[in-house]
Amino acid sequence: MHTPPSTFFTFRRAAPGLAAASLALLGGCTGLGTAPTASSPTTTSATAVSPAVSPAAWPARLQALLPADVLLLGEKHDAAEHQQWQRDTVQAMAARGQLAAVVMEMAEQGHSTTGLPRDATEAQVQAALQWKDAAWPWKAYGPVVMAAVAAGVPVWGGNLPRARMRDAMADTAWDRHLPAPALQRQYEALREGHCGLLPESQIAPMARIQIARDAAMARTATEARVSGQTVLLIAGGGHVLRSLGVPTHLPAGLTSKVALAQAGEAQAAVKKEAPANMNADTDADADAIVATPALPAKDHCAELREQWGKGANPAR
Repeated sequence: MHTPPSTFFTFRRAAPGLAAASLALLGGCTGLGTAPTASSPTTTSATAVSPAVSPAAWPARLQALLPADVLLLGEKHDAAEHQQWQRDTVQAMAARGQLAAVVMEMAEQGHSTTGLPRDATEAQVQAALQWKDAAWPWKAYGPVVMAAVAAGVPVWGGNLPRARMRDAMADTAWDRHLPAPALQRQYEALREGHCGLLPESQIAPMARIQIARDAAMARTATEARVSGQTVLLIAGGGHVLRSLGVPTHLPAGLTSKVALAQAGEAQAAVKKEAPANMNADTDADADAIVATPALPAKDHCAELREQWGKGANPAR
């Protein structure tokens, strides 16, 4: 039985269509996208991460994290408790007048609920966000989105549009965004997360998509800022890590906090979870860890092999 990948894996497990689509794009990459510049994390550094808290203890921990310009919530996509945690966070922050906007990985950049009334229907909201239910089940994320809409808070799509992924895969400038150790962590996450099925030649192009997606979400969160309030950004756990993900793209002077939900890892901190992937003197990748029950055992790699029609690593 394969051990499920860690939270550093940033591709969505439950919807391999994105990975398959990315692989299909590899054969036809031609142009270069807008060249990014090299950077390092510029947001408020995390202090030593405290022991994990339960969802019940989250409200108090949430208020201790604020104020911040951006609060990033990292989830495990197939953990229903994590979407419940997100909805609770939206409702709590909106009730206090703290919430400027919600930015979601689950919808593409360029779409938002801005202008919709608080009593907009789910169909109207899905249309405004151009929601793709096959990739991101509305049943899971709809309650999060509708909680924001009902509170009069705009929801923005933050993900890199699929039409721009081809350019991102070919743009080698993205290879220079992260420091070498962090880039190697991204590569290893892709190898592990795809169960060794990706040819080695595809690792770097796939990582470029991930980095470009993080940059897109960071731009959207920055655009959504409102003075005196907080933008809530919701994404997979790997996207919110301070040394790898969206925080590395946020502008200097913008304060951010990171909360990471983990399923079945009651006292885990990111440093403890993957000591081989982090330097001992590196700041924690999250300001808070929220522990939820373990998910049922599942052999994701067996599913992936079946879906891709491959029984072994094609790179070997």
